Amino acid sequence: MEQNTGEQISANAPAPDAQAARQAGEHIRKNFASDNVAPVCPEILAAIGEANVGAAPSYGADPWTAGLKARVAEIFETDAAVFPVTTGTASNGLALSALCPPWGAVLCDESAHIDNEECGAPEFYTHGAKLRPLPSADGRIDPALLARALNGHADRGFHLSKLSALSVTQATEWGATYSLEHLREVTDLARGAGLGVHMDGARFSNALAHLGCSPADMTWRAGVDILSLGATKNGALAAEALIVFDPVRAVEMERRIKRAGHVWSKQRFLSAQLLAWFADDLWLRNARNANDMASRLARGLLRQPGATLPYAIESNEVFVVLPEPLVQGLEQAGYDFYRWTTPPGVEGVLIRLVTRYDTTPDDIDGLLASLSAVA
Repeated sequence: MEQNTGEQISANAPAPDAQAARQAGEHIRKNFASDNVAPVCPEILAAIGEANVGAAPSYGADPWTAGLKARVAEIFETDAAVFPVTTGTASNGLALSALCPPWGAVLCDESAHIDNEECGAPEFYTHGAKLRPLPSADGRIDPALLARALNGHADRGFHLSKLSALSVTQATEWGATYSLEHLREVTDLARGAGLGVHMDGARFSNALAHLGCSPADMTWRAGVDILSLGATKNGALAAEALIVFDPVRAVEMERRIKRAGHVWSKQRFLSAQLLAWFADDLWLRNARNANDMASRLARGLLRQPGATLPYAIESNEVFVVLPEPLVQGLEQAGYDFYRWTTPPGVEGVLIRLVTRYDTTPDDIDGLLASLSAVA
């Protein structure tokens, strides 16, 4: 008789591959580290498959890219130039290279992704321009501080890099959203001083869903020259759109993108993603769900002992200060999230929890239940 030296497997147990898939699915439900961890949205994945039939002209001469340009013009209510790229870092760097010369400087918030998370890409793409961050409480640039920076910089003449661009992040790195009035105030100051304006819109759709305004009102009507529109955090595989509202800035953008190595020969697969993202307001439906789940999470967190929310919940990022035992309890329960630098004088641990287009109420309630069990 053959000896059983291994662990017995139930006849009803799932096959190893199915079990691994189930465990992976359970893990993604507990992953609040970023909206980048989400799977590709089914509608976008289907659109990639539909585009993957037969031959099509390369380098953007395909019908998908032509359709994308028409759709962007419709959504933004203007004949803007649109250039699909694959990463937000490339989109931001290319945008700033069109706004700022090598001897120039870019004003941004101290929390801005371009200054903290892009490994010098803006300086690389602009061939040496400097980033000059401004302090803020929540990632939204203070008009008074901006005016002071603009006025003080002019006194030094050619000894300092020339202020050439302002970069704003919408929604901000702390999850806050610029109101249209606030946005217009800072862009008026920048444009009055001769600066171009860039918007890092990695979570543009989340901000748009929160404000309930039109894309035009939040961009070119508010004084924005170039938008880096992110779809990857909101359901796409790898697709961002560089949207240039200033026709003068758009003239050489194709060459900038080509020189940087970000022109796809099979560009239809980028454009197809963005077309599907815009279709039937998928981009806004996805963003609304992520925002709604963040609000649900925030309400539940406020019921936890010792929890404080230092920032407004205006997109899909929730920053919360919790006692260390609660944070460790979440980690031990298998939840993924980032610990953030806790502000001085604050008791507890600041963590970031990010909701996604596919986050469900059950996902939120499960996290809150785990917290309550620890408490």
